[in-house]
Amino acid sequence: MELFPAIDLSGGKAVRLLQGDYDKMTIYSDSPVETAESFEQAGAEYLHLVDLDGAKDGGTPNFELIREISEKTSLGIEVGGGIRSIETVERYLDIGVMRVILGTSAVTDPDFLGKAVSRFGDKIAVGVDMKNGCVATHGWTQLSGLNGQIFCMRLQNMGVKTLICTDISRDGALRGINEALYRDMTAGLSVDIIASGGVTTINDLLKLSQIGVAGAIVGKSIYTGSIDLKKAIEAVKKAESR
Repeated sequence: MELFPAIDLSGGKAVRLLQGDYDKMTIYSDSPVETAESFEQAGAEYLHLVDLDGAKDGGTPNFELIREISEKTSLGIEVGGGIRSIETVERYLDIGVMRVILGTSAVTDPDFLGKAVSRFGDKIAVGVDMKNGCVATHGWTQLSGLNGQIFCMRLQNMGVKTLICTDISRDGALRGINEALYRDMTAGLSVDIIASGGVTTINDLLKLSQIGVAGAIVGKSIYTGSIDLKKAIEAVKKAESR
């Protein structure tokens, strides 16, 4: 299982939201580039980046900042937030991003998703953000009415290889992971699942490793100090080498 420390970008800063609420935003760093570099120094190989401004309003307002992070680190970067055109996907891939995450557009524009997957293959992931079993869109501000499990199966049938599954009710709340959700996901699907939301302790990561997800996103717990990123990476590697 790979660990993806997370940086959410808003106004050029590294922030975290509580359960996707833009009115409950905490600024953790004025320099997301330095934050990314510190993750790399701790042993991280990957990075999960979200342009919250783009997710809410569309566009790529933090693009140049993401370019700088890509240029100044060797991290394998996945980026999401407001990606709603083939041109935007290409722009991110051209600056060295490993994988682009489609969210709202995967729900509202299946034709675009199909074209993106056909053209870019496994460089396209889909973020499936769920609240009470339903898929949320537009930076988590709207519920689509789509059942999460049914939607994920549809994505798998379309050829999507990686799903980033977030339980919004757990995100940023430091209440632990939704084990049942990820067990259901890994049991019912053959795609790679990256778990997001609620990772609070190293034990949460070890549980996810046992469940068999391909990756886990670690956000607020790093910033608050409840997880030491270096120790977490070492603990997961040690557990998986047994």
